[in-house]
Amino acid sequence: MAAYNKQLVLFSFGFKYGPPGDAALVLDLRFLPNPYWVEELRPGTGLDPLVAAYVLKSPAGVELVDHLQSLILFLVGACAGSDKVLRVALGCTGGRHRSVAVSARLAALLSAAGVDCRLSHRDIHRDDGPTGPSPP
Repeated sequence: MAAYNKQLVLFSFGFKYGPPGDAALVLDLRFLPNPYWVEELRPGTGLDPLVAAYVLKSPAGVELVDHLQSLILFLVGACAGSDKVLRVALGCTGGRHRSVAVSARLAALLSAAGVDCRLSHRDIHRDDGPTGPSPP
């Protein structure tokens, strides 16, 4: 197992709340199956096992995680020796389901590979539905 002394910040977000301005790489995951449209999955988040399975076990989810793990390992290795922290943002519509599930899975895989990885979920607690903020 390779050891990486480079730090990675991996985070999920919702595009409807605006993309992050400080990420080196922003990925749009809105092509993945959306648990929002499955009534029993809607209240959950990508940290819930059923929601995560819905996203991650889809054919696109399986392939995406494999590709992203390879890409991020390459980028972390390529940046080794620099002082920069690699910031990778994964976005879906609301930042509660798809981006959370994928970023959590990637963080686990990358940490197991020796990457110093910090994970956060910017919009996981927002509950505004698919079209915009709820009224105050």
